[in-house]
Amino acid sequence: MDWNRVSEETLAVLDFVLHQMRPGLEKTAARIANCFRRSGKVLICGNGGSAADAQHFAAELVNRFQRDRRPYPAIALTTDTSVLTSVANDYGYEYVFSKQVAALGSAGDILIAISTSGNAANVCAAVREARRRGLHTIGLTGGPGGTLAGLVDTLLCIRPVNTVARIQEGHELIIHLVCHLIEEDLA
Repeated sequence: MDWNRVSEETLAVLDFVLHQMRPGLEKTAARIANCFRRSGKVLICGNGGSAADAQHFAAELVNRFQRDRRPYPAIALTTDTSVLTSVANDYGYEYVFSKQVAALGSAGDILIAISTSGNAANVCAAVREARRRGLHTIGLTGGPGGTLAGLVDTLLCIRPVNTVARIQEGHELIIHLVCHLIEEDLA
């Protein structure tokens, strides 16, 4: 392992998120907090490690991040195996998230779409469905942003690296910062 390269990439991601992404993170947290004030909900999707990030994000919102407070309505679209497998079997894996957005999403809600490359077909399909239904779309991606960059209303892209692990680490930091800001806003 090239420890120097890993260290340089990790520090570059930390610096990028904490300094260059700050205005975007503050706007994103304010938008989500306002969605919750209007009794809206947040839907979150992703594949693989990004599916775990979707579940993590939803858990921090529903339960608590750092404060004891009311639960915020957030749903990870990655957790219902019966829905995921029936949609994948009957329609194809590309539709596992977009069908759930069609069933659960309403105008004024938010979809958070997570894809390290920005090219996950099922995540992009979910964004297209969300936009048709009037949801605000937020993309967490990395590198050049992929297809997702051109589809979402708000892009949070880890640009300084193309390494999946470093992008995922940046997404984790984004999730924690946004949850912290939401809790402060709604306290």
